[in-house]
Amino acid sequence: MANGVEIRGKAIRVYFRFEGDLCKEPFPGEPTPGNIERAERQAAIIRHEIKAGTFVYARWFPESVRVKSGTFSHWLDLFLDIKRNELAPSAIRSHESRIKNHIRPQWGERQAESIDYLEMQAWVQKTLMPKLHSKTVREVVALTRQVFQLYRTKNQAAYDPTEGIVIRQPDAEDPDPFTREEIDAILAAESPDRQQELNLVKFMIWTGPRVSEAIALAWEDVDLETGEVTFKRARVRSAYKVTKTRRSTRKLKLLKPALEALRDQEKRTTDMPKVEIAVTDRDNRTIRKQQVRFVFHNSHTNGAYSTSDNLRNGWWLQHLKRAGVRHRGPNHCRHTFASQMLTSCAVPIDWIAAQMGHTSTAMILRHYGNWINQDATDMTSIIEQRLGL
Repeated sequence: MANGVEIRGKAIRVYFRFEGDLCKEPFPGEPTPGNIERAERQAAIIRHEIKAGTFVYARWFPESVRVKSGTFSHWLDLFLDIKRNELAPSAIRSHESRIKNHIRPQWGERQAESIDYLEMQAWVQKTLMPKLHSKTVREVVALTRQVFQLYRTKNQAAYDPTEGIVIRQPDAEDPDPFTREEIDAILAAESPDRQQELNLVKFMIWTGPRVSEAIALAWEDVDLETGEVTFKRARVRSAYKVTKTRRSTRKLKLLKPALEALRDQEKRTTDMPKVEIAVTDRDNRTIRKQQVRFVFHNSHTNGAYSTSDNLRNGWWLQHLKRAGVRHRGPNHCRHTFASQMLTSCAVPIDWIAAQMGHTSTAMILRHYGNWINQDATDMTSIIEQRLGL
C-alpha cells in the first residue's frame, strides 16, 4: 500500500508521524481506487505541512481522540484531578473558581499547542487586568503556567506561552492595627446580646491568632488553671483542618485580657454538648474525627462560626460603626497584637513570632507589626536616660 495509507477491511486510514508519535486517522469512504487516491494526496499534504510547521491536527481531524485530549480543557481537568490529591479542599475550590471563571472560557476549547505568547499577553493585558486585582491576575497566570508545565511533561518540545509574562504587584500596604483608644472603643461599644463576639475580639487582640484558629478553638484546647491554650486546628471555608504550618500548632501562655475573655466564656459554652467534627490533616487526605466543645459561638445561632466572613458581615462591620472606629477586617486583630507588642518596647520580636506561629521575625515586621506612635512610650527620654545625656 502507498506510503501514508492503509486498508483495514472496508475502512481507509491515513498515517503519519507527528511530534514523535505514529498517528493513524480514518479517511471517509470505502477503499475504492478513487478514495485511496484521495487519501494518498491527503497524507502527502499532511506530511508537507508537518515538515513546514503549519500542520494543525484539529483542522484535519476535529473528532480525533488526540484532538480532544489536546484541548486545554483536557489538561485543565487532568491538572485538577492531580491537585485534588495534593491540596486542601479550600485551595482546590479556589483553583476551580479561577479556572471556571477565567481560564476555561478563554482557552478551554483551544488546542494547547496552538496558544501563543502574544495571545496570552493580550488576554492578560486586555481581559484580566482591567477587571481584576493584580494579585488575582497573578494567581490566574500562575495556574495557567502550571497547566502548561503539566502539558509539557507529555509534549516536551511544546512552548509555554506564559513564559516571560510578569504581573507587577503594587507595594504591600503597611499593617493597619487598632490603637489602644480604638481597642477600648471596640470593647466598650454596646452590642446587645453579643458578649460572645466581644469576648472573641478581646481574645484575638491580646493573643494574636488567625481568625480561622480562634473560631476553631475548643475547650479541650484550653487550660484555665495555667492560663494556656493550644492552637491545633483552623476553620477554613467551612471545613476544619490542622493549622497552616507545623509551627502554627502552638501552646501559648495568655495575657491577662485574653484570659479574662475566656473566663467569661467559660460560663457560656463549657456546658455545651460536644460535637463531632472531621479535621483534615496536613497531607490533605487523612481525616480524623474529634469530639469538641467550641469556645466561641455565634450569639444569634448558638453554633460555632463556620467562616470569618460570617463574623465580619454578620456583626463586625456594624459594631465598628457603633464604636466609631474606622473599618478594618477582623483579621486586623492579629495585626494589632503584633503591633501593640512591638510598640511596648518590652517584648522580644522572637517571642512575638512564636506566639503568632511564625519562624520568621521578618514576616512579623513586614506583614503584621507596625509602630503605633500614639501608643508608644517616650523613646527619647528612655534613650537620654540610658546614655546619660
